[in-house]
Amino acid sequence: MVKGNTAVKEYPKSEIEQLNDLMDEYGEEIKRLVYTYTKNWQQAEDITQEIFISAYNNLKDFREQSTMKTWIYRIAINKCKDYVRSWNYTKTQLTNTFYQRSNGLSPEEEYLQTEQKEQISRMILQLPIKYREVIILYYFKEFSLEEISTTLGINLNTVKSRLRRAKKSLESKIEMKGGF
Repeated sequence: MVKGNTAVKEYPKSEIEQLNDLMDEYGEEIKRLVYTYTKNWQQAEDITQEIFISAYNNLKDFREQSTMKTWIYRIAINKCKDYVRSWNYTKTQLTNTFYQRSNGLSPEEEYLQTEQKEQISRMILQLPIKYREVIILYYFKEFSLEEISTTLGINLNTVKSRLRRAKKSLESKIEMKGGF
């Protein structure tokens, strides 16, 4: 079984045990990723369940040509794209889900930092999906460019181009707001 970024040699597990391992390791990350597409927590939870059901149904087809992480993220992104294509949804404010709370800051500093992160999150959500997904995978999920290419099923140079354009777009939005 390939787990995360490393191969782990184990005794064969039942499909239920493998599904439980996947859900334990990637459940929250996948739900947050789905939320960036849906902007609705309840919908994100429903789609996350669909993702793990799909993973369970296709576990026997996993060929270990990629890591389990890349495989499950690919399923998630495809489900999210299906959702975006099939539903009309409105943009809502993104709460501070990408970031963990900082420690050691005064309440004023923490408020300002949180406000800044929320502004950046809103700007990210305003990007077209093709740019939004590379920003999220690269900066928030810490995927390599190659992992993003594999996960999204696009050329490596396309990933680089989208990342560069997304950063440029974010920079111009920040400049328009007067910087941080």
